[in-house]
Amino acid sequence: MKHLPWILAFLLLVPLAYACAAPTAPAKPNVMVFLVDDMGVMDTSVPFLTGADGKPKRYPLNDYYRTPSMERLASRGVRLNNFYAMSVCSPTRISIMTGQNAARHRATNWINPDRDNRGPFGPPDWNWKGLKKDNVTLPGLLRKAGYKTIHVGKAHFGPRQFEGAEPLNLGFDINVAGCSIGAPGSYYGKQNYRRGPGNAVPGLDKYHGTDTFLTEALTIEAKARVSEAVKSGQPFYLYMAHYAVHAPFNSDPRFAAHYSDSGKPAAAQAFATLIEGMDKSLGDMLDHLEALGVAENTLVIFLGDNGSDAPLGHQHAVACAAPLRGKKGAHYEGGMRVPFIAAWAKASADNPHQKRLPIAVGAVQGQLGAVMDILPTVLGAAGASAPDGYAMDGSPLDTLLTGKRDPSRAETFLMHYPHSPHRSDYFTVYREGDWKVIYHYFPTQVSGGSHYQLYNLAADPFEQTDLAASKGDELRRMMKGLIAGLDKCGAVYPVDKTDKQTPVKPKMP
Repeated sequence: MKHLPWILAFLLLVPLAYACAAPTAPAKPNVMVFLVDDMGVMDTSVPFLTGADGKPKRYPLNDYYRTPSMERLASRGVRLNNFYAMSVCSPTRISIMTGQNAARHRATNWINPDRDNRGPFGPPDWNWKGLKKDNVTLPGLLRKAGYKTIHVGKAHFGPRQFEGAEPLNLGFDINVAGCSIGAPGSYYGKQNYRRGPGNAVPGLDKYHGTDTFLTEALTIEAKARVSEAVKSGQPFYLYMAHYAVHAPFNSDPRFAAHYSDSGKPAAAQAFATLIEGMDKSLGDMLDHLEALGVAENTLVIFLGDNGSDAPLGHQHAVACAAPLRGKKGAHYEGGMRVPFIAAWAKASADNPHQKRLPIAVGAVQGQLGAVMDILPTVLGAAGASAPDGYAMDGSPLDTLLTGKRDPSRAETFLMHYPHSPHRSDYFTVYREGDWKVIYHYFPTQVSGGSHYQLYNLAADPFEQTDLAASKGDELRRMMKGLIAGLDKCGAVYPVDKTDKQTPVKPKMP
């Protein structure tokens, strides 16, 4: 019995020692994919383009927009300045969900909520019905791995009468405001976020008749759902997909005064307020993660879904994405280059998740990445995997996120748009290294009456000099790559304008 006091002291000290020890990180990190509609790479105060010295270079548009929260996120992580999306929304969104190129999943156009949107000569067998319940999806795989999967905002994965219209069918546990529509009728709570029955944002009735801007309402809802997940002890996957900054360009009154003296048209000023409102939402979410004590364990991926739609000029000119050429829907860089930032919401050198994926801080990565890469990257961070034999076109971004180049990655991007009408009709883009070829199935004035446009983006990043006529060997090499990429994906093609049945495939020069 003489040892009893020591035993009692030991038993009292053990729980005290555990209580004083630093809390261990949960087994799986949280993930927030923050997706902005119609936001191009120049719609921000964060400079993504670089100068000859490889350092970020500011352009006038960087000084027009105000995105301090993006600046905050970029200072904590790495931005990719050659990151590509499909040039219209639904193809990109389904590529994020599946890890597949649009040429493979065949949802190659934006999905009309009510009808087949293929265009007069588009492929009759394109995937206009979008995602289905039995598709492999990122949230579905994460849910199987123990995640709470949360959808907030724009979905646009399928028409309203089909399975893809409801995110709950596609692997999400929670759906706030997601449905078949691609744009809100209105951003104003006073107008109930609608302009008519066909484009009403669902599930936000509590904000109807109030002054709550749509971007703010979605942020409030996202914070509440994240709080619930954290309280339950589950890791969460938040797909925060803002309707902003898609038209209609309703001015956000919280920020209108910042642009009233800019000299730009009213619509362009309103667009800038949508950008700033989106940025406030990002900052609010980062603050909320810190307040909940989960920022160190949360991976944040920020991106746009296609090139800019800023109302600043013609879709094939240098205006809305200056100095890049083109805008949303176009085959030029302004149509498919988007901002991409990856960061841990709060840096911690001792965090095991951050040790496994050490994201470079304040870095700019120039190696090419694309929306198909998000699924394998997130799955890797979560310790999950796709089914054996699943056809995936993306590859993990891990090495790029550390700020280093990955020699194992293919320096290629394929963008297939066999549709009309839009800003560009019936085209395929293929980039390999510094070279980019655009194939026009039905030559138009935009293509100079030619099937081909060829650019060297290292020497001509703003696509001013078409080399198709003078660089025949390079054109043929690039077209071989384009055709091989389409064949690999099992792409579908527009049809002959005469018989409207025969597929029109790319021709070698």
